[in-house]
Amino acid sequence: MTDVRDSASSPAGNIDIAQTFQIENVNVRGRLVRLGPALDQVLGAHAYPDAVSVMLGETLTLAVTLASALKYEGIFTLQVQSDGPISLLVADITSEGAVRGYARFDEDRVEQVAGEVLSGGAPVPRLLGNGHLAFTVDQGQDMDRYQGIAALDGATLSDCAHHYFRNSEQLDTAIYLTSKLDPHNKQVRAGALMVQRMPGQNLHADVDEDGWRRAVAILASLTEDELLDTDLDHDALLFRLYHEDGVRAYPAHRLFHRCRCSRDKVANTLKSFPRAEIVGDDGRSQVVCEFCKADYTFTAEDLDALFDPTDA
Repeated sequence: MTDVRDSASSPAGNIDIAQTFQIENVNVRGRLVRLGPALDQVLGAHAYPDAVSVMLGETLTLAVTLASALKYEGIFTLQVQSDGPISLLVADITSEGAVRGYARFDEDRVEQVAGEVLSGGAPVPRLLGNGHLAFTVDQGQDMDRYQGIAALDGATLSDCAHHYFRNSEQLDTAIYLTSKLDPHNKQVRAGALMVQRMPGQNLHADVDEDGWRRAVAILASLTEDELLDTDLDHDALLFRLYHEDGVRAYPAHRLFHRCRCSRDKVANTLKSFPRAEIVGDDGRSQVVCEFCKADYTFTAEDLDALFDPTDA
């Protein structure tokens, strides 16, 4: 853990990070998240409309932000399901920092509202409509799954997250979340800053209350350009915002894109179905990963090796 006043700038490490920080002398902890090249790799496997790319970028960033507030060893998954133009958004992050995600959508319906959304219109009611946001923490077969769910209640995903923390966790939380498309290079940059008042009693409750209000007010002053500025080091950004109270930053956690699909995993999945159900007219089976679009094709000979010869 380092005091950001003593931190050296690291221009190469300004993006694809999740960083926990503590505001000194008040019971407030925060998380800073920035996504750039890793997000490019997630989106690069798909030819999503711009509005879908921006929304998936925001979903991935929210997933990383929520995951960074938990202690877990495994996979954190965030799903947004709705009856809107974008029917499904999926993002997950491993405890190692590997991120991936994908979206399902109706292209015609997205096109009808895309212009309004990209120019600043409320994305949740226009792109998602009615539905819910759910997250799970999977730590393996020997551990119980942790799950949370919240209605799509608000204009933005950050509104929905606020709704969840207010009603389910009873934890004072403020989040600034943004995802922005560069119209020139079509790259999406995304970021989030979240502060939370931590539970527990304090002899100086009035100090904590003032500190919490100040932390939220400072968060509200943060601009999109500041958060997404790749020339502004993450430690320098935290110092700029919270230097008056003092801010102590933990080492940034690196984020990167990596899909967990593999030919062996696909083969094991295929084996769980009757052979007749997974072959095409040509006798082959083809599976495309929804996350990374990797194409796994199994010939008749490959399937012979997977299935008992007596299977239909």
